[in-house]
Amino acid sequence: MSEFETIRYERPAEKVARIVLDRADARNAQSMQLLYELNDAFDLAAQDDSISVIILAANGPHFSAGHDLRDDAGPRVVADHRRIGTWCGFGCAGAESRMAIEKEMYIGLSERWRNLPKPTIAAVQGKVISGGLMLVWPCDLIVAAEDALFQDNTVSMGVSGAEFFNHPFEVGVRKAKEMLFTSDFLTAAEVHRLGMVNHVVPLDELQSFTLRLASRIAEKPLFALKLAKESVNVAQDNQGRVNAMQTSFAYHQLCHSHNQQVHGLPIDPDFMRQTFGTQAGVGS
Repeated sequence: MSEFETIRYERPAEKVARIVLDRADARNAQSMQLLYELNDAFDLAAQDDSISVIILAANGPHFSAGHDLRDDAGPRVVADHRRIGTWCGFGCAGAESRMAIEKEMYIGLSERWRNLPKPTIAAVQGKVISGGLMLVWPCDLIVAAEDALFQDNTVSMGVSGAEFFNHPFEVGVRKAKEMLFTSDFLTAAEVHRLGMVNHVVPLDELQSFTLRLASRIAEKPLFALKLAKESVNVAQDNQGRVNAMQTSFAYHQLCHSHNQQVHGLPIDPDFMRQTFGTQAGVGS
């Protein structure tokens, strides 16, 4: 659809919508524009009664390199866009502004997508890094290509974890700690064994397999699908997910504030030097 610049919105089969991240040249790093366009596309599919299942896919060799740390236009995009939440203080000084932006753009959007009233399936290839997990984990099902690699490297940035802190519920407590402590990649085979991924398929079969799965699900009555999804989500929330998410998000903000006070940057400068060869251009 012409109104989207960073994603594509497709109808690949009856009752199925497919949203495709389309910043392959940037490894689908998430600018604020991409995140808002992704949210608009999810809304479009959710509010279309002819759609029963939504696929989230990505163009290029990698699903997503995470948040675009060089997105200088980010704060302006947030300021100009219709907000999805009720939080305020986007232009305030100190930690207040950063927390407001991240509450809106990161945990706010991811939580919103988790609770969409239709089944969602992520089709994942290549690297999925930190913020990329915040696109994948809100989806109900995950199909991974054999080359998929999953990483949260935020501890290497001097931050306690990605804003949408679903790690213990995805890979279990022990592996979640190892994942965070080491910043190592987890392979598709490993996360399949841990239950984070539903299926692992050859790369050249990723899209066709995911579309067949979506079409099978789309044959079911939509009202029953909606209520089945909500029932499982409520069961997970009753295990303490919401409280854990709120606590970890507060710790995430504390880390940003600490780094800003100590280093003059919201993340550790060594990470910026190793990654970009510079300390400049750090986004939210």
